[in-house]
Amino acid sequence: MNDLLLSIVWNVSPKIFSVGGIDINWYGVLFATAFVAGFLFMKKAFKIDNVPLKQLDSLAVYIFFGTFIGARLGHCLFYEPAYYFSHPLEMLLPVKHYESGWKFIGYRGLASHGAAIGIQIAIWLHSRKTKLPVFWSLDRIVMVVALAGVFIRTGNLFNSEIYGNATSLPWGFIFVREGETIPKHPTQIYEALAYLLLFAVLYVIYKKTKGKQQGVIFGLFLIVLFASRFLIEFMKEPQELWEQNMVINMGQILSIPFILEGIAVLWWSLKQKKSLS
Repeated sequence: MNDLLLSIVWNVSPKIFSVGGIDINWYGVLFATAFVAGFLFMKKAFKIDNVPLKQLDSLAVYIFFGTFIGARLGHCLFYEPAYYFSHPLEMLLPVKHYESGWKFIGYRGLASHGAAIGIQIAIWLHSRKTKLPVFWSLDRIVMVVALAGVFIRTGNLFNSEIYGNATSLPWGFIFVREGETIPKHPTQIYEALAYLLLFAVLYVIYKKTKGKQQGVIFGLFLIVLFASRFLIEFMKEPQELWEQNMVINMGQILSIPFILEGIAVLWWSLKQKKSLS
């Protein structure tokens, strides 16, 4: 009983309002806000480094589609492949088929690991077209991604999704809309705070080094973000039933390659600096 008194009852609606039968949700608004904030940040970075702003427009388009397609396919293929192979139209369209017919439901299910893959592919393709160095873009984009992660995890909180196991800590959340009656770890907030701190640290490094040592910021981002994700996953409830008996879940398994990639990139970057000094 004392644990319940100390907990936070969370019963916030994920919907802000409806227009023409279409729900406008907090998650979608926060997701869009992340892109706007990211665009403004990158615009400033382009001006600082005297890179033509016309390249930012094309980069933004590449990043948007890379993020969305990667995140959506990542969820479908990593977490629910059997269902989506049977319902391929639902992979990229915001609809779901019920017995009564098709219904617009928005995009429910986006995977950050898929987004990370999509962004890297998008930047590589953009670099081939514009000759803008891959690591120049990656070092700056990942700061935006860290900041975007704050908005997206806040959106997850409004959706009452991706939360943690039971806790007796005073900041435990009772997610009423999900039928919970006991406090759970608000892992969405844990991740949002971790990403906010990561953004601050990377931005300080960027300001001090002016981003001249290519790959350092990108490598640190991969290591810290996915290591944080790996550790926080221990406090989360499984997203899918088939994860319940796994020693480490799918989110943790998918984080390991990115941590290793970050170590490799950071090692390469530091080696490049040593060879030039």
